[in-house]
Amino acid sequence: MNRRGFLGLLSGVAAGMALTGCGLAGQTGEQLASTARLPAPFRVPLPIPPLARPVSPGRYHLTQRVAPAEILPGLRTEILGYDGIFPGPTIETRRGEPVVVRHRNELRVPTVVHLHGGHTPHEHDGWPLDLVLPVGDTRNWPVHHGTGDRTEGERDYRYPMNQRAATLWYHDHRMDFTGPAVYRGLAGFHLVRDEVEDALPLPGGDRELPLMICDRSFEEDGSFAYPAVDQEMRSIPGVRDDWMEGVLGDVVLVNGAPWPVHEVDAARYRLRLLNASNARRYRLALTVPGGPDLPLTQIGSDGGLLAAPVPHDAIEIAPGERFDVVVDFSLVPVGTVVTVANGLGDGGTANVMRFHVVRRGRDDSRVPDRLAEVTPLVPPEGAPVRTFQFSRGATGDHRGWTINGRGFAPADSLADTRLGEVEIWRLVTDVHHPVHVHLDPFQVLRRDGRGPSDYDVGWKDTVDIRPAEVVDIAVRFTDYAGKFVMHCHNLEHEDMAMMATVRTI
Repeated sequence: MNRRGFLGLLSGVAAGMALTGCGLAGQTGEQLASTARLPAPFRVPLPIPPLARPVSPGRYHLTQRVAPAEILPGLRTEILGYDGIFPGPTIETRRGEPVVVRHRNELRVPTVVHLHGGHTPHEHDGWPLDLVLPVGDTRNWPVHHGTGDRTEGERDYRYPMNQRAATLWYHDHRMDFTGPAVYRGLAGFHLVRDEVEDALPLPGGDRELPLMICDRSFEEDGSFAYPAVDQEMRSIPGVRDDWMEGVLGDVVLVNGAPWPVHEVDAARYRLRLLNASNARRYRLALTVPGGPDLPLTQIGSDGGLLAAPVPHDAIEIAPGERFDVVVDFSLVPVGTVVTVANGLGDGGTANVMRFHVVRRGRDDSRVPDRLAEVTPLVPPEGAPVRTFQFSRGATGDHRGWTINGRGFAPADSLADTRLGEVEIWRLVTDVHHPVHVHLDPFQVLRRDGRGPSDYDVGWKDTVDIRPAEVVDIAVRFTDYAGKFVMHCHNLEHEDMAMMATVRTI
């Protein structure tokens, strides 16, 4: 197949079949085997990331630094952590109350912080070339033929918070090196709250659990195993050829712990699910020994609360996506163990974590029939239609991943779109690509000419596009003119050029 044919709209099926490394069910990637001795599952307690404390009203300071962590019992793993922990501290903010987060870089490499899902001006969004250099390091780091600014040591990120309550997360977004940086620990939750959510009788307090799910592999000494071409994360992007479709770990971590267990009351719990894996997709179901799976009631998506709850038997979640669900553990007797199983995994990755229902509990929470106002984003007659093809292809003189046949060129915009106008974006794939759009959430209109799937409801900022699939989304950008990006959230694809500049005007 020649390059033109490979990139053609109708070549997705043939291209997907031709790619190697896509043999695991439901995955685009290659699994990397650990050489460390792995623990038995369901022995480590579930950690809950600590809340970040403001240094003054509306102001937070976080330090990015190398630190040791005991992820696998008895072994030490060197992490890159926000405040030296993985996940980083959870930041909680409220709609309409602007915040400033100062990041200090005490690592050995530059960083960029992106608030994933944030409605944020260009200069604070985490443009991949707006580098925060390590403290005291003034070396001439590569510019990558693009535009960006450089700050030595510290940078203030200003977030207006003029957005709905939602589960956001912050992570490194440096061009070419997002994959290894996130893999080694640079990720944390950012929860936005508002009066609409406050008025609902949803589970809260200790019965609201943020769950960052990711997969990692480990070397014999406990260090992270990652097949980077440049292990120092300095100049050469990407991974070795066998893993270019994506890096799949063989250990599932939840909040940084391997296959953890958590004791719960026989009551309703709110689970904020985040897939922070580099490439792995999950199909999550809550299994009960000798009984039916517990139902999952979805109340929110990437961009916040849904209009009405949606019942699921299982949740399919791709890298970058969030699902806000309520689970009622009173449906099983005290003493029951409930396992979060992964229908898209095998071996160790077939399980995620376990809940142990240990006591009765008073529960006055409920899930109302109506949750929040979600106005449909309806494209007007004659709305612009833009097509973006996500495909493997040449990026310069090497293999990589492209959008419309091009690798990331920071100075060139693939879409100039006017603020306030609704457009239709048609996203076409060869293999799995979870597509993330910065600045504003969107709504899914169609998949392969049919309606949205059950997982597409509400406001999304990341959409899971399956092999050889065509997905139409309604896009509208508001408030902030400037340069933003759209990219695949398979982080190996992103680092190997599957990203495009979008300019709002």
